[in-house]
This record gives sequence, structure tokens and C-alpha cells, in this order.
Amino acid sequence: MIPKTQSDIKNGFEFVTQPDLTFRLDPESMTIWDKISGLNALRQAVYLALNIERYDWLIYSWNYGVELRDLIGKPTDYCVPEIERRVREALTRDDRITTVDNFEFEVGRGKIDVTFRVTSIFGSFTAGKEVSV
Repeated sequence: MIPKTQSDIKNGFEFVTQPDLTFRLDPESMTIWDKISGLNALRQAVYLALNIERYDWLIYSWNYGVELRDLIGKPTDYCVPEIERRVREALTRDDRITTVDNFEFEVGRGKIDVTFRVTSIFGSFTAGKEVSV
């Protein structure tokens, strides 16, 4: 029998969430040490996803990272909603993240600073990114 719905596929199986234990990355000293999990691991995952330009590195899936480089030279009126859309798209691919909202933008000369709230299964935190435009 071929399963017709997702509930048919799940019949007879128990799905268990795997631990999210990972190595801690210190971006300032460029060292990897200790292990982290939970909200701290998710903060690091958000940092990495927003600092890796999508499609640039063969080591990462084409579904990983964010596309921000092509916004350079574009008008601010175009960039602000695009940044919000692209950040939300990049982060909600992670199944631990439930919402990305409360975006705030500060437009400067040649850059846009964006801050936002990330809500996950572990809790919420504020994150940000400086985008060159």
C-alpha cells in the first residue's frame, strides 16, 4: 500500500527529537571549544545562518544561509522589506524556530542595521545583522 497522507506515513513509527549538542564557536578568536545546546546552540545557528551568503560555499546546502550581497546599490525602500523577508526565510528553515518577528531597522550611510526577535521551542531572544547596501 502506498501512503496517501502524512499521517499514514507516521503510523507505526515513533519520532524522537535528537539533541542539538554542538561545538561552541568563538567568532572573535576564531576558536572552537566547549559544547552547547538548547537556546545557546540556536543563537549560534542563527548567527551562522545570517553570516553565510547563500550559494557561495559548496560545503553548505543551497537551502542554508541568507542572500544579502545582491542588495548592495539598491534603494533603501526596496532593501528594508527584502531584508525582512530574506532573514525570515533563512531562519524559519530551522525546525527549532517558530517565528521571526518584531523587526526594527536603522538606516545609515551604506548600511542598514536590523534587529528582530527569534522565538523557538527553547524560548525567545533578540538577534541582529548589519547589512551593507
